[in-house]
This record gives sequence, C-alpha cells and structure tokens, in this order.
Amino acid sequence: MITDKNTKENDKTKVYAARIKDRSVLLNSSSGGMFTALSDSVLSNFGAVACSIYNYKERRTEYKLITDIPQRDEARGSKYMQSNPLNIFDECVMWLKNNPDKKLLFVGTGCYAAGFKSFIKTKGLEQRTYIVDLICYGAPSPKLWGEYAAYLEKRCGGISSNLNFKDKRNGWNTPTAVMKINGEEVFLKEFTRFFNTNCALRPSCYKCPYATIKRSTDMTIGDFWGIENALPDFYDKNGNSLVLIHTQKGEELFKSVEEKIDFSESTVEDCLQPNLQRPTSMPDKRTVFWQDYSKQGIEYMIKKYGTSSFVNRVKSKIKRILKR
Repeated sequence: MITDKNTKENDKTKVYAARIKDRSVLLNSSSGGMFTALSDSVLSNFGAVACSIYNYKERRTEYKLITDIPQRDEARGSKYMQSNPLNIFDECVMWLKNNPDKKLLFVGTGCYAAGFKSFIKTKGLEQRTYIVDLICYGAPSPKLWGEYAAYLEKRCGGISSNLNFKDKRNGWNTPTAVMKINGEEVFLKEFTRFFNTNCALRPSCYKCPYATIKRSTDMTIGDFWGIENALPDFYDKNGNSLVLIHTQKGEELFKSVEEKIDFSESTVEDCLQPNLQRPTSMPDKRTVFWQDYSKQGIEYMIKKYGTSSFVNRVKSKIKRILKR
C-alpha cells in the first residue's frame, strides 16, 4: 500500500509528454520510445536493466537482466500476457553487489515494480536502482497466449518470430498485432479480441491497487492517450509517451535523457486515462469465458470469442477508444 509519506511525495508528481528524437527507434517502439531512451542512459554508464523479453521457444514473456543494446532491443514493445519473473529479484541483487559503483533500472508493471521496490529496500540497495512502472490495462493469462501461439504455429507449420502487439503501420492510434511464422506475417486478431473482451485478464488485475496516478515508483511511463486534444501541437501520429515523475531519482533519470527526447510539460488533469484512475472492470461473462476455455480448449475459444461480426467490431473499436 502507498504510505502517507509516499502519497505526499506523489502529490508533486510531474507530468510530461515525451518522444524519442530518433525516428527509427520511435517507429519500432510501442509508444514514444521512452523505454529505449531510459535504458540507453543506464546501459551507456555500464549499468544493467531488468525488464521483460519474449521467449519464442517457451512462448512466454520472462524477466531478464540485460547489459547490452541487442538484448535491450529485443525487449522493446508491449507484451499482452503476464510475465514470468523467474529469479530476477535475486539476479538484480547479485549484480548490484558485484558492481558496487553501477546503477540498475527495473522496468515492469505496477505489481512487479512494487514487489521489487520492497525487496530491494530490504537489501539496502534501493538508492542504486531506478524503478519505472508501466501504465497497465491488465495482464492476460500466459497460458491462454501460449496455447494460442502454439495453435498458430501448428496451423502455419512453422516457428514464430518478430512478435509485435503494437505495430505502427497504420499509426500509433490504431496499432496492429502481428508476428511472423516462417517469415510470413500472421495477424493476431483472435487474441486481440480475447484481450478486448476484458475476460482474459488475471483475477488480481480487476482489483489492482496500482491503477492510480499516485505511485511509489520513481517514474511511470505509457501511452499518452488523448494527447491530440491535450497538447495538439506536440502530438505525433507515430507515437507519444506519457511520463510521470514521482521522486527525485525519477527527475535525475529524466534529466539524463533530455538531450535524446522531445518533451513538453503537461498536467495531471490533461493526462488522466481510465487506468490511472481505476482498475479495469471485471465483465459479467468472465466466468463463462474461462469455463468454455477449460472444457473446450483453444480452438473453440477462437471460434466463439476470436471471430467478430460487424456489430461486435464496431463495439470493440468504441471500447478501445474509451480505454484511451
């Protein structure tokens, strides 16, 4: 829980719209490229970054400790499933102890970031870590994703690569979920529809205590939905990040990347979006959704929930707009 001290500190949260200057990086990022900018800053000073990377062999997302640019580039992009933490907390502690003059950046959803902060504080290493959490709509079941990915690989007779849930070919406002199997693009429409039903999220996501603008992390990053109205002169169709700075360490980290980004100060009122105010609501049909999956399997789910009539497509588009 956020203490009174943390709440007081977060009353001073600074709000920015931001976007990395490197256009190629921007186009290959989910939002405005802030993850790349922040991790570049830490890695350039021989630090380390703990973040999620997709494991194509296991068909799951995992937390890993990375120390080089190629691995960091693999970590770019949103992942629409819960990540497996593996032993990341212990690995971070060991790295910090073995590199006493270096700093570490931890990037994750609110729940993992809060857990990491509590853990690293007990080790007396909090001052050498930057903790950045993400604006999170909710984490879909990794089992559901894993079986869906396996179904696609079997159907296409190949191995997947280049997973991207927010490809910007149609612009940042209308992302495309796609991956390659045997070098051919396969669109992930069925899983996107699972996600948009709100039924695929983990039970804890509907009660998430981190769906608030007041955080105990150093910084929060995510999409700046609604920026075309809040800051029309700054808006870019290729991506816009929202940056919330909560602590002095967060300010220090932001200043370290100012030369690499374009940014504009904003306000809490202008940046508010649903998941900075409350968790995603649990739909009434969630129980039926999981009963169907448990009894019938992934192919049945694709037929029942992964296909869409014209009316449902319109409803889904309206829902996506409202999320923003």
